[in-house]
Amino acid sequence: MKNQIEFQNASKGFHTFEEAMVGRATIWALCFFALQVFSQPAQVAPAAPVRSDLALLQCGNLTYAGNQSSVCFADHFLTDVAQQTSLRVNPKFCPVRLDADALFDYPFCVMSGNENFSLTQRERQQLRKYLTQGGFLLVSPGCSDEKWDQSFRQEIKVCFPEYSLQKIPMTHPVFSIVNPISQLVDKYGKPVSIEGLEINGRLVLVYSKDGLNDVAHASGCCCCGGNEIKDPAKVNVNVFTYAVLY
Repeated sequence: MKNQIEFQNASKGFHTFEEAMVGRATIWALCFFALQVFSQPAQVAPAAPVRSDLALLQCGNLTYAGNQSSVCFADHFLTDVAQQTSLRVNPKFCPVRLDADALFDYPFCVMSGNENFSLTQRERQQLRKYLTQGGFLLVSPGCSDEKWDQSFRQEIKVCFPEYSLQKIPMTHPVFSIVNPISQLVDKYGKPVSIEGLEINGRLVLVYSKDGLNDVAHASGCCCCGGNEIKDPAKVNVNVFTYAVLY
């Protein structure tokens, strides 16, 4: 009865029977549409992926040799850079393939992994071009993995036959630009050193076979850290700051 009264009221103003019927049909359609819309469960928007933001200094997380990536390298040091310097930094790694053109959107990248690997010819060409044209790479094997260490050293020889990794002296500005670091020791207290690659007098790559991954802050990582260097985030803050200022 209530519905009949509502439709009688709704049909007022129509001059003919046909107009009244059309009007009623329209009302039914609108009611049906509203019922369908409001009965649907709320849709949750998926989490936005990490994206490149060219307005900020960014750090790429390299994927290479198929599906190798730096899952056990923490991006915590990027937040430290933003807090300890005046640099405007994206606090999250941005995944990027070594063989992709997007590599050159990132002035700084990290590279890590486990087990043996071989780069493709395209990846070797990209790595050489990236480092000779202003890019910088921070490299460290997961869990101080010796197989990965051997593979990386071999790839550097292939990519840069005219250059070689050299020990970085503690007097280098990379050890004082933000955090003063007078000595490097691993988590067991053993003195260690890190290596670098220079091209035409410019440091373009820093490498630690012992580890700079800061696994204590790495999400989703099962790595033990191996012989990781003590306070790795402090070293990484210095390396990043040096890389973008020099």
